[in-house]
Amino acid sequence: MPRKLEIAGRFRGPPGTANGGYLAGLLAEGLGGAVEVTLRAPTPVDAPLEIGENADGSRSLWHEGAELARAARGELALELRPAPDPRETAARAGDCRAMRTHPFPECFVCGPARAVGDGLRIFPGVVPGGGAVAALWTPDASLADEQGRVAPAFLWAALDSPSAFPLLEPDSARALEPMVLGRICASLDGELRAGEPASLVAWQIGLDGRRGVAGIALYGAQGNVVARARATWISRAGRA
Repeated sequence: MPRKLEIAGRFRGPPGTANGGYLAGLLAEGLGGAVEVTLRAPTPVDAPLEIGENADGSRSLWHEGAELARAARGELALELRPAPDPRETAARAGDCRAMRTHPFPECFVCGPARAVGDGLRIFPGVVPGGGAVAALWTPDASLADEQGRVAPAFLWAALDSPSAFPLLEPDSARALEPMVLGRICASLDGELRAGEPASLVAWQIGLDGRRGVAGIALYGAQGNVVARARATWISRAGRA
């Protein structure tokens, strides 16, 4: 039987729409290993949803008879960038070009309009000379279970929005705004606890027309890899 689900408005990306990484994490839960989630249509917040299992072992998210997303086990080959220097990252927080023209300021992950303890407030800055961006993140207690472990869906969320910024850094990329997540393949390799300082680094893999691919890694306080992903972004510029 399909499982019922409703995503609270707190976890929005674009207005009225669930953050792609967060919903991908919910859909991927329990599949194990690297999981690839394809987002087929925007997922509304505060609306009745269903998760159903497919015959091929994949899993789908449905709303009013329409398939919004599908998760399946995948393969993630990714050459990681090293963990960023915390002092340099703190000094450059939020200095990405696209942070200044942010189309979704209330995004749960990277929206500058979200209050401390409400959004994740991950604000990427440019890594000098590296074609990458980096950010710091200290998870709020509201994101963790009774043992203090950050829930997997929030790790997926943290891998989502920051990975768009290396694609949007050039001045010419402003014509691509806004970009939305189309697909993400992620692997959770460790745990993160509420209050534990973490860092992220994201880099461009490729940009072709209206579509871009980026890699991203999330590191714990000891430099350990907590999670990593390859994300595909699609420009919605000029589209309703």
